[in-house]
Amino acid sequence: MTERLADVSARIDGIHQLGAVVNAMKGIAAARAHVARTQLAAIDGYSDTIASAIASVLAKDDRTPLATGSGKAHKGLLVFCAEQGFAGAFSEHVLASITDDPARTTLFLVGTRGLSTATTQGRAPFWSIAMPSHTAGIPKMGDLIAKTIYHSVEEGRIESLDVIYSGWHSGHLKIVRQAIFPIDLAGFSPGNTPPPLIQLTKADLVESLSADYFHALLCKASLHAFAAENEARLEAMSSAGSQIERELELYRAKLRRVRQEEITAEIIELSTGIVSANHK
Repeated sequence: MTERLADVSARIDGIHQLGAVVNAMKGIAAARAHVARTQLAAIDGYSDTIASAIASVLAKDDRTPLATGSGKAHKGLLVFCAEQGFAGAFSEHVLASITDDPARTTLFLVGTRGLSTATTQGRAPFWSIAMPSHTAGIPKMGDLIAKTIYHSVEEGRIESLDVIYSGWHSGHLKIVRQAIFPIDLAGFSPGNTPPPLIQLTKADLVESLSADYFHALLCKASLHAFAAENEARLEAMSSAGSQIERELELYRAKLRRVRQEEITAEIIELSTGIVSANHK
């Protein structure tokens, strides 16, 4: 009986330790998601400012896509999956949204855990990169992605790029797909202010601003994906925490029952000893 009591107590201690780990992961995920959400407003403002600058430079007859493809190269897909585990089926949901013909698609993937999932599904990407552990690393990652995309365009591997990432809305993942390259200049609304004085040629200025805008869109998608992954991990860890509490309650009840059985056994043993002594 004593050994059984020790086993139950050890099990409770183990569950407590697991709960501490889960709570720590919840705290980290919540903090990272909060930071990313607060920075989304900043990147939105930054991209809007660049868009306004592009619109102010363009004349009405300039509002055409920045580049046009030959129609022969493949489309590129930049897909943001999970960097780490314990985020439920985060990567699976993102990858399941891809219905493009693999023979006509070049896959660029962000996220180490997502890379493993994609490879298992037979979706080996052409290029992949790890998501930074903190949002401060996202601009640098955006630079690397942009260089890779430009190089792929120059090689004729792709002529356009769509980005696929997850957003978090009302406690659920929402898959977002957006065409981000080439920049569609027709989408910029003309401003009400006179055209600015410029020292560069209009084409050079628009090309430079469009590169900045492309980078801003990459950072925006990265932040959304970063926040969504941590929100998904927070939800998964909250669910795990609830399960741990339920399991703890079961083992606490079992511990009380085992203790009661032990006390009862001791009383019976003591009573039996007293009766035996009285009969002698």
